[in-house]
Formats: sequence, structure tokens, C-alpha cells
Amino acid sequence: MARRLAGDRLVIATHNRGKLDEMAALLRPFGVAAVSAGSLGLAEPEETGDSFEANAELKALAAAKASGLPALADDSGLVVPALDGAPGIYSARWAGPERDFAHAMALVEERLRGKSDRRAHFVAVLALASSDGHVECFRGEVHGDLVFPPRGKRGFGYDPIFVPAGGSETFGEMEPAAKHAISHRGAAFRKLAAAVFAR
Repeated sequence: MARRLAGDRLVIATHNRGKLDEMAALLRPFGVAAVSAGSLGLAEPEETGDSFEANAELKALAAAKASGLPALADDSGLVVPALDGAPGIYSARWAGPERDFAHAMALVEERLRGKSDRRAHFVAVLALASSDGHVECFRGEVHGDLVFPPRGKRGFGYDPIFVPAGGSETFGEMEPAAKHAISHRGAAFRKLAAAVFAR
């Protein structure tokens, strides 16, 4: 049985502005105020886990223990079967220290050259941690195909090259509300909300 969230403040354990904005928007209907780890001066822990779950837990626990508040962390990435699952948990690292996702998308395109399989899926794992060390994870996925060149200026990360199954627009072209309704992060968040928010 999942713990209900105590209080109305939650640390979002990210320094990524796009993730922060998405998670704050998802939390708003529940009356929860999102505080970023960056605004609290919390350091980003090194992501040493070997799975999305391990990295999400690591980030959430570090933020919860440092702030004394419940913390929500996301670890997410793009999984491309034709690249043996890469970039996967290394999705942010492919963008380098400057978080240059134009470079990361170009790298995906380069490595797919000569391969006909363009299937891909996004994974998001949300970890909710308490300062006493309790942590729970919620996983969401969305499947689709990759397109090049990138299309659209909305979203962030690899959104401009990903078209969800049954769709024609990339995540980079979609209205934010439409993306949230089907996205990996939206799916993970709905599981979290059903488990921890008292209605």
C-alpha cells in the first residue's frame, strides 16, 4: 500500500527546466506546490544506477534527505531497439554537459544510418521519496517511431524526433496538454497520483 503524500510542498529533484515545468503542471490540480532542487541549492547527485528506477530513487532520496521535504525525481530516456536500447539511461549524457539535444538527436540519426527499424519508446520512472528513506517508483512508457529531421519547438530533449504510435505529430509539435495525455511521464504520473494523492 502506497503512502499518501503528507503536506502540500514537494521538491522536484531536477535541474532540467523542461522536466520541472512538466511536473509542476501535473502536480497543480492536486494543490501541491513544486519547489525545484535548484532553487534550494541542492546538488545533483551522480547517476550511478543501472536502471531508470535506480537513478530515479537515487535522485529522490538525495533531495528528500537534504531538504527534509518529500521529493519527486524522474529518470527518463529514449530507448531505441535498433541501437540495442541506447541511449536509454544515458539519454541525457548523449547531450553532453551543455545539454545539447540537437547534438544528441543528430547522434541517434547517425547511428541509425543504414538501419530500417525506426521503432522507439520513451520510459519515465517517477520516484517519490520521504526524508525517512521511504521511496516508491512508478513507471510509464509510450511507444512510437523516430523521424528525421527533428520537427517542432515544443517539449524538450528528444521530443522533436518522436512520433507516438497512431499519431502524425512529434512530441515537439504537440500541444502540451495533448502530450501529457499520452506521454510516458503522464502515464507514470497517473499511477503515482492514484496511489498517493487522497481525493
